[in-house]
Amino acid sequence: MKTTVHGGDLGEVRRRFPDAPLPWIDLSTGINPVAYPVPALPEESWTRLPTREAEERLLAAAAARYGVRDPATIVAAPGTQVLIQLLPRLVPKSRVMVLGPTYEEHALCWAAEGHELVEGDADVTVVVNPNNPTGRLLTPAELRNRGGLLVVDEAFMDFLPPEASIVADLPPETIVLRSFGKAYGLAGVRLGFAIAAKGMIDRLRQMLGPWAVSGPALEIGRQALEDSAWLQANARRLDADGRRLDALLVGAGFEIRGGTALFRLTRHRDASGMARRLGLHGIHVRAFSSQPSWLRFGLPGSDAEFDRLTKAVAS
Repeated sequence: MKTTVHGGDLGEVRRRFPDAPLPWIDLSTGINPVAYPVPALPEESWTRLPTREAEERLLAAAAARYGVRDPATIVAAPGTQVLIQLLPRLVPKSRVMVLGPTYEEHALCWAAEGHELVEGDADVTVVVNPNNPTGRLLTPAELRNRGGLLVVDEAFMDFLPPEASIVADLPPETIVLRSFGKAYGLAGVRLGFAIAAKGMIDRLRQMLGPWAVSGPALEIGRQALEDSAWLQANARRLDADGRRLDALLVGAGFEIRGGTALFRLTRHRDASGMARRLGLHGIHVRAFSSQPSWLRFGLPGSDAEFDRLTKAVAS
């Protein structure tokens, strides 16, 4: 499997820009920069194996948050990436279409398990919705028109209206992935979910094995998913900060090409030069080798970060 570039790893960029001012501002990911406040956890969540009761409470909270009618049709995993790697093992060798350009791990994982990647008619269709990095959003009706097994990665769905998700009226032969860490800013918790018919969920649960999700993740995830007020307040903040970021970038010569509540995809006539300028100022953004004019910006998490970004793009 070829090496894939992801946002969020500052090691290489720090080596490239050793004299950059500290602390680094990492805008290379689509992770909420204002994280859910981690609650005090009961000691047993650290000292005992995760219990079935704790997992059931998490799944009930996730089902309520994501609009899942039956908690038996949702399974928790230690991050969505694990599920992306497991899904190709659930079906026989197939023709797979990954609607791109999108998160590269989907195509890599299906290819690594011997599936044939195609464009057009396929046995399996994989859609990231809303898409990363373009922000393209397909309606549930548009998704239902696709035949065969449908995999919908809704990692960036949390701040959209519930009717944007396909979960509420899940078609047969459909698997939906939901990410916890992005919306709640807690990527290190490693928590994600798959939603599908019970038979498929039972197979995934068996593949994940016992104690797949840690005790602290079960407790943190449950409390965050039950906290509707926090999510609503963050939706308002992200909307305001997104408009602020748009104005800043357009004023610096960027073209907004798309995005979600958690990031913006931009085009710039000298994207590589701009990425280098930002690196010299201790700001890391996501570049794309396949689209050299693109840069993706996560949202700054404070006024101080907005000020540093403003000075960097204007310098």
